[in-house]
Amino acid sequence: MPYRPKYHLDYRPAALSAARPVGATSPPSAALPTPALPAGVSFAAPGAWGGFGLAGQPHQRLRAAEPASLQRLAGQTMGTHWRLVVDNPSYLPLAHIRQAVQAVLDQIIADMSHWQPDSALSRFNQAPAGSWLHLPEDLSHVLSAGLDWAQRSQGAFDPTLGALVAAWGFGPSAPPAADWRPASRSAITEALQCSGWQRLARNAQGQWLQAGGLQLDLSGIAKGFAVDALLQCLHRLGLTHCLVEIGGELRASGQRPDGQPWRVALAPVAHQPHQADSAATTLVLREQAVATSGSLYHQHSWQGRSYSHTLDGRSGQPIANGLESVTVLHPRCMDADALASLLTVLGMEDGLAFAQQHGIAALLHNGQEAAASPAWQAAMQQADLPPASSPFP
Repeated sequence: MPYRPKYHLDYRPAALSAARPVGATSPPSAALPTPALPAGVSFAAPGAWGGFGLAGQPHQRLRAAEPASLQRLAGQTMGTHWRLVVDNPSYLPLAHIRQAVQAVLDQIIADMSHWQPDSALSRFNQAPAGSWLHLPEDLSHVLSAGLDWAQRSQGAFDPTLGALVAAWGFGPSAPPAADWRPASRSAITEALQCSGWQRLARNAQGQWLQAGGLQLDLSGIAKGFAVDALLQCLHRLGLTHCLVEIGGELRASGQRPDGQPWRVALAPVAHQPHQADSAATTLVLREQAVATSGSLYHQHSWQGRSYSHTLDGRSGQPIANGLESVTVLHPRCMDADALASLLTVLGMEDGLAFAQQHGIAALLHNGQEAAASPAWQAAMQQADLPPASSPFP
């Protein structure tokens, strides 16, 4: 769109770890960030230079034993990377798979980017007050999902905060970091007056209302949708056993050629570099997606105070609830993405209550303790399995 990578990547031989802030963005011309040490909840996800390993375990090269049908592709999109591994027993040409994947990603950017002035989303944002607009099907689908979670959470998730994001100096209009200043009270008030999920409406003809100054920003949900869209693309090509990742968010389908489920490792919050190799939790992904949100390392500082990049549309302020990371398991990555953002805004106590009420598998961490929803605890019972070889190179 592009979105700033929701994970800062740690390219180490043993594992690639990642953590994501909510709602942060970077300009289309920005280079990928310099790999950093693990921050917050992190995935011992695909390593760049070697196999997939659990955090803290020595690197092992196991790819020589893998079947030739287990194939990989990677590229860049939305200011971050995409990667996939597929069981391709019919050996469909990788160039054909890459072309299909890129077409899907290009269309998502054309529909949903708030960085591109000619995208469908940008045209909506620029439309006159009182306009009813037909939006692309996928954009309408994502907006509907975002609006649903906004209603359920009473605004803890809100896809209409583009003006507030800009007021706080994030997004496409962000100044250089050295020039950043907190939003003024008047700027926050003005942004909130033209924002709010309650102002987002759709009529019986499927048109969406531009109520006046409404600025859509789908940074907290669109990347998850893109993961889902790539998985569906692979299914259309007959590749039903696959693992798809964009910027650290993953969704699994089917299983590995050896009959093992797809697994990733979830490393604990690391406040110091030496903590990066702490014991990890294995997540077994059976037709599931996983997404993480966190603001521990994604903040601006001004006059001795830190300001999170995660904004609460209910108050107009960056969050300050002490919650450092949230990880969510869900059948759809779009929902996992939105829920990780939503629970981060709610905070530890309210977030855990929301997860319990809605049957969401979530792990919340405030730097001192972790809290897991009942659905998360049930999912972890599947993790008592021997580690699999790397799904990524």
